[in-house]
Amino acid sequence: MNGLITIPARIAGLLRAATIGLALIGAIQLAAPAQAARDKALEQRLREHIEVLASDDFAGRQPGTEGEAKTLRYLGRQWFDIGLQSGTNDPANPWFAPVTLVAREPAASRAQFLASGRHVPISADELLLVTSGRRSLVRNAPMLFVGRADKPEFARNQLAGRVAVVLDAGGEGSQRQDALLGQGASAVLTVLDGSRTLSHVEARRKRSGYALANNSLGGDLEGFITATAMARLLEGTGYSLASLEAASRKKGFSPIALPNSASLEATTSESTIHTFNLIGTLPGRDPLAGAVLLVAHWDHFGICAESPTEDLVCNGAIDNASGVAVLTETARRLAKGPKMDRDVYFLATTGEELGLLGAHAFAHSPPVPLSNIVAALNIDTIAIAPRGTPVAIVGEGMTGLDADIAKVVKREKRKLVSGKEANEYVRRQDGWALLQHDVPAVMVSSAYGEIDRIKRFFDTHYHRPGDDLSLDLELGGAAEDVALHVALVRWFAHSATFVRPVK
Repeated sequence: MNGLITIPARIAGLLRAATIGLALIGAIQLAAPAQAARDKALEQRLREHIEVLASDDFAGRQPGTEGEAKTLRYLGRQWFDIGLQSGTNDPANPWFAPVTLVAREPAASRAQFLASGRHVPISADELLLVTSGRRSLVRNAPMLFVGRADKPEFARNQLAGRVAVVLDAGGEGSQRQDALLGQGASAVLTVLDGSRTLSHVEARRKRSGYALANNSLGGDLEGFITATAMARLLEGTGYSLASLEAASRKKGFSPIALPNSASLEATTSESTIHTFNLIGTLPGRDPLAGAVLLVAHWDHFGICAESPTEDLVCNGAIDNASGVAVLTETARRLAKGPKMDRDVYFLATTGEELGLLGAHAFAHSPPVPLSNIVAALNIDTIAIAPRGTPVAIVGEGMTGLDADIAKVVKREKRKLVSGKEANEYVRRQDGWALLQHDVPAVMVSSAYGEIDRIKRFFDTHYHRPGDDLSLDLELGGAAEDVALHVALVRWFAHSATFVRPVK
């Protein structure tokens, strides 16, 4: 891919310095410093980190670019100076764990439909086919109408080998389609019977998609068809689109096998991106006691606008320079304190914005067995809540950590609110990828303590050039979140306060 760099060559000097400098680290303070009512020095350090990482000089921290190299050099130096050790547990790749991604762009597609054995032509401007892999193909697959699939709970033998036909109206997210594919459908064909048009879908889906390189061959196959074209497919079959829509609204609706079949194929073109997770550690007293993991993603979107727009860079000041800053300062405080029982790992992930790919890569090749991780705390999109804001658990009810988190929050004189609204966002952060690999992962955050505040950010500056240093960063709340994460890590990293669950 044009513009890619070889990170190891660019950070070789840093790693040599790290190796030499390990011998120069002084004695670690045994007691954490007393906390003032407001830690202005900490707020200033957080600001300095964000100002560096979200500067135009870092160009939006896109994986595989010079902005990545600068980001990793900066964070690597910070973590080494704090007193962390390399956490990759891989002598060939200290500190920086390689992650290879493939970027895919839609290349070609073709489709053939039969209705009761006769060919029904569908033109290219009536249908869009996309795949998440290099090539996806189904041949002569029967079509099964599943309605709106609001709660897609089907037996695998209902969907296996079939093209699931789902109505778009009332549910434009991808979760229904993902669930149908996950339950065995060979492909999903979405009928655009609502407000979305094919051009709307094309604007979102005819972009580059990303995946880990070890998942580079097959992929899911999705199609989108206009309501007019779908109605034509049903002519002479005894069904109409209107009759199917009416049937789907009835109580007790069951999928309907259509007298239609489809042969669908979609391909992509690929390029490779070489990128890295950064992993540090504070070793504990008992390597058999397990580990605690802290996570924040370092990546963002790079150059994300086009001329004549003046601001072309998605700097990602809040998402997620602020989270990496909190992670770094949490590490600083933990390194200055007494040694804990369990190892503590610090993970700055790549590719979060591309589909949580760095977190998945970590889970596929972890430095410690995933079963050893007793708790994982993700830190994302922090510096928007003022001091005194309650905290919420993103992932509430999904792990066995909630009761212990509540105890720590109470001890820290913070207020904990229900994260049920915050759980709406659980799939959009690295903790979700870890949960898929059975790691108990949550996000304990003041950003979600008052849900309207995070919603305003998502509606305004999120994933836009406006998420930059012109924002009024709320560093008081971010500093409080540092203190809370220090307390949480110490709780989970000591065998006396948190007993490792028996698995």
